[in-house]
Amino acid sequence: MSFIEEIKQRAKQDIKTIILPEAQDIRTLKATEQVLKEGYAKIILVGNKEEIEEKALENKIDISGAQIIEPTNSEKYEEYVNLLFELRKQKGMSLEKAKGLVKDPVYFGMLMLKDEKSEADGLVSGAIHSTADTLRPALQILKTAPDTKLVSAFFLMTVPDCEYGENGTFIFGDCGLNENPDDEALSEIAISSSKSFRQLVGKEPKVAMLSYSTYGSAKSESTEKVIRATEVREKDKNLLVDGELQLDSAIIPEVANFKAPGSPIEGNANVLIFPDLNAGNIGYKLVQRLGKAEAYGPLCQGIARPVNDLSRGCTSNDIAGVIAITAVQAQEK
Repeated sequence: MSFIEEIKQRAKQDIKTIILPEAQDIRTLKATEQVLKEGYAKIILVGNKEEIEEKALENKIDISGAQIIEPTNSEKYEEYVNLLFELRKQKGMSLEKAKGLVKDPVYFGMLMLKDEKSEADGLVSGAIHSTADTLRPALQILKTAPDTKLVSAFFLMTVPDCEYGENGTFIFGDCGLNENPDDEALSEIAISSSKSFRQLVGKEPKVAMLSYSTYGSAKSESTEKVIRATEVREKDKNLLVDGELQLDSAIIPEVANFKAPGSPIEGNANVLIFPDLNAGNIGYKLVQRLGKAEAYGPLCQGIARPVNDLSRGCTSNDIAGVIAITAVQAQEK
């Protein structure tokens, strides 16, 4: 059974309700049909009901099992306008501006998650919205989780026929949000990513802090940042982490024996922490396209409720997979 099939089976054990605010996108509608057919989550589509149903009918997509909510016709509209105003009035939010924002499906969806009386458990967006347009309302409305200093993003990668990582499964972080994290931020990304790995994969995380240098083979401001970030082990004594490591030293035991003798992860890393967003984003796309890996994300960690982003190049299968992951994250919450 593949990793994502295992996630779907876990999602079925405690069915959660996931909000999709990009219901005008055919990929989202196809993913909705797939999720409902396989039965691992309930779906709320947010948007113009008539347009959504018409697009589904035109494309012969069955979304009859989904709930459709149109913000301006919702009985919650005024309540959510007041909620957004109260949450953001100290940041300059006016009632008039709140009325406009709550009409936006992404904002409306985030307010549904904030609403303790709502049945919603998580939200997936990003097929047509930028990461900023997905995460800005999440941070404005939901805020960060109580035990988290930094919100970051990761990709869950599953590489076919791969002997490295956890049978080809890795977490790559941060590949979607923090552009140039300092050493403190990198260490927080490592802690959050290790927790995400344990939660989603169910195995012991082995964390590699990546660089173009291994154990001082090169010296620069960039490599020193990674070395300082590796002191994350002082924050979490139980975390199995090493750095700075080149990629081959991180995931290939034979190379690790030569380049990084005595490494506590012994070339068996399954959580890869990239030094900046350039490296992380390029790295995941290379593995996805050249290694034909499944790439789920950018998945978010550190937000108070489960909210996950998507790559705008995603397929309907990718969306369905991220919905399953979001449902499992919601079970933990």
